[in-house]
Amino acid sequence: MAVRRGGTMLAATIATMLALAACTPQPGSVPAATGPVSTDPEPSPEVIAEGLEAPWSIAFHGSIALMSERDSGRVLELGDDGAVREVALIADVAAGGEGGLLGLAVHDDELYTYFTADDGNRIEKRAILGDPGALTLGAPETVLAGIPSAGTHNGGRIAFGPDGMLYVTAGDAGDRDSAQDPDVLSGKILRLTPDGAVPEDNPFDGSSVYSYGHRNPQGIAWDAAGTMYASEFGQDTWDELNVIEAGGNYGWPVVEGIAGDDDFIDPVQQWTPSDASPSGIAVLDDRIMIANLRGERLRVVPLGDPATASEWFRGELGRLRDAVVAPDGALWIVTNNTDGRGDPSDGDDRILRLDVE
Repeated sequence: MAVRRGGTMLAATIATMLALAACTPQPGSVPAATGPVSTDPEPSPEVIAEGLEAPWSIAFHGSIALMSERDSGRVLELGDDGAVREVALIADVAAGGEGGLLGLAVHDDELYTYFTADDGNRIEKRAILGDPGALTLGAPETVLAGIPSAGTHNGGRIAFGPDGMLYVTAGDAGDRDSAQDPDVLSGKILRLTPDGAVPEDNPFDGSSVYSYGHRNPQGIAWDAAGTMYASEFGQDTWDELNVIEAGGNYGWPVVEGIAGDDDFIDPVQQWTPSDASPSGIAVLDDRIMIANLRGERLRVVPLGDPATASEWFRGELGRLRDAVVAPDGALWIVTNNTDGRGDPSDGDDRILRLDVE
């Protein structure tokens, strides 16, 4: 259901329209999924690391996994033997609420970190030095500073796209209207060169803004054709899976979810926050894998029919923060039961490996 601020649309009318849309997609739109429709078999998860504190992101340096812990500010290395060791403690991390050390990305033997500092969210890069089992980081270089921060809605996912550019999710930091302001970085997906400059082919001249009208996007990934997808936390009504277009306006805070308004780009799928709260995503072969926090499940969306989905591990693993494809083609997922909103069990938090058929 679309929520238009100040609108008078009746809920029954909206429900009827969505039901009809599910049967007959309109040109240029894709209906929302109403629930799992696929029967993909669940793989058996293998625990490859445990005892982590609020892990947030995984990035691979060759075959070596590097992980961030949100509250401690630590970057960790996971060895081939399953041993976890500290690579570095990122200076200036000011953890609090949903802020702290968030996204990681690796590019040309450098580690990029997105974190909350006292003066806002910041991206830095550091050379990765040494050999596996004894990795260290070089001196920091600021890539981008001044991204608005708050106790919630910090975004925080970073990833290099197939074009070699750095993409960044920035939440609205509690300032709803900023998502529609093209001169403010909050409520946006940003696109930068690896050094932090604005690419010449960005949709807005001289601006790092790639798309806008976002509330709190926390997952980005690309399929083999180069199509970009993003997951987004809604407010009370709909969380979203979006196909990201350069210069696109995704509606927040004017609309939430599928609106059918030509001024905004509708999500290809939407869910109630209690069933979702989507964070990290990954594209594995012909499926989008979405880690869900409040929904406590891994949602599997087929690229060929992105308005449908199946659900794995519903209520079995607790909160899921990230999903990433490992160099060997396996899917790794990150639990997040120690982030202050979960119910941790012995061994939490964990990194789990899935062999997906």
